[in-house]
Amino acid sequence: MLSAANLGLVGCDACSLVCVSAPSGEQGFCPRCGEALHSRRKHALQRSWGLIIAALLCYIPANALPVLRTNMLGSTEDDTILGGVVLLYNSGSWPLALIVLVASVAIPLGKLIALSYLLLQVQRGRVTSTRDKTKLFRVVEVIGKWSMLDVFVDAYTVAMVQLQPLMSVEPGPGIVFFAAVVVLTVLAAEYFDPRLIWDAEGGVVP
Repeated sequence: MLSAANLGLVGCDACSLVCVSAPSGEQGFCPRCGEALHSRRKHALQRSWGLIIAALLCYIPANALPVLRTNMLGSTEDDTILGGVVLLYNSGSWPLALIVLVASVAIPLGKLIALSYLLLQVQRGRVTSTRDKTKLFRVVEVIGKWSMLDVFVDAYTVAMVQLQPLMSVEPGPGIVFFAAVVVLTVLAAEYFDPRLIWDAEGGVVP
């Protein structure tokens, strides 16, 4: 299969300019933005796997621990992400409950599953439907920015609901793990090199 690498070309990771590869043993630089050129990102699979495993370990306490702690007239109530979804649904705000469920539970889990699937496919050394898998990776990149929605909602709630000593809201420990999941999955997608998908199509094992 003819590829840019076979033609001596390499894409800049910063500005996407297609450049001529530097001679063997030399470091090439993009003529437009000056970024160092890499035919393939080093240790892309290992770094992505490490970040995905760390994100998966954080995903469990992110959903099990409370993300909000409400203090009202001397009583304290803790709410997890799923508990908040149930509360919103029971109060009649089902559209908001659906948004929180998708943004805070489905999207992070979907990103972990999609990235794990792509990594396993590449490690097999023979990828089919490469266009579809590349599109899947692009979708993961695009939706990653929306994963912080729950963190923003919690921060906004904490800032707005401060009626001490009658009522106050503060973030719970679960929000730290949830933010960690978001950051780790974004980094995992960043370290993954989608060009490996096309290498694996030709039977090139990274």
